[in-house]
Amino acid sequence: MCELLGMTANVPTDICFSITGLIQRGGKTGPHKDGWGIAFYEGAGCRIFHDPQASVDSKLAEWIRTFPIKSKLVLSHIRKANRGKVELKNTHPFSRELWGSYWTFAHNGQLKGIKKEPLGDFFPVGTTDSEYAFCWLLSKLKAKFRNRPKDESFLRKEIQKLLTSLNQRGVCNVLMADSKHLYVFCSTKLSFITRRSPFGKARLLDADMTIDFSEHTTPNDLVTVLATRPLTENETWTQLFPGEFQVWKEGALMYQAQSEAKSLTSNKNPRKEKRK
Repeated sequence: MCELLGMTANVPTDICFSITGLIQRGGKTGPHKDGWGIAFYEGAGCRIFHDPQASVDSKLAEWIRTFPIKSKLVLSHIRKANRGKVELKNTHPFSRELWGSYWTFAHNGQLKGIKKEPLGDFFPVGTTDSEYAFCWLLSKLKAKFRNRPKDESFLRKEIQKLLTSLNQRGVCNVLMADSKHLYVFCSTKLSFITRRSPFGKARLLDADMTIDFSEHTTPNDLVTVLATRPLTENETWTQLFPGEFQVWKEGALMYQAQSEAKSLTSNKNPRKEKRK
């Protein structure tokens, strides 16, 4: 399986701390050594970097780790290949244009039989079932809505339906973005943490690194990080339920759908886990 990382914030924020932890899992503390990628949104624009090398050995990953590219919305992925060769064209996140926006997509899991489904206006370049699923999903959206719906509720419900359908084919942990929103679907394993004032210190699980966020933030900052597994050892991360769908914007949870989900603000929430 692969691992995912996403960030959504209300101010441009760098992801150097979190990516430092993630890239260790790409060949050092984890087996996900078959390539990595990351997408940074800047308004309607999007910077995407891919490398088929293991992230722990990648000079490009080292540059990303130390160069503070600031963004309100970031997607990253480290790959353990199951379907599709280890090649540049098969590295996530994948990107396509729809309704005048860059959409990006990162997936963890396998989707049985997805390549038998017909496509519309979007086609894969590589050979992964993940990229095919992304093209299938966008094709369905474009066929359903000629233009982007003015009422976002119509769009998010359709995305939820399509991701739920993909989940029936296997494992479908997904992060998908459209330059403003971060769409999240948990099939088996995803966690998140929202950092806000008062900010404190955090220690990485996979690297000897500690940061004091109070030295890098203002009282108005709101930053949410999502990852396949928690990245820090001294913070409380919230685990998503299987089948849970979320929509985030600028660090805040805008929509959540899961019949078994509990209140995110409850102190008795059984899915909150403090890593020590």
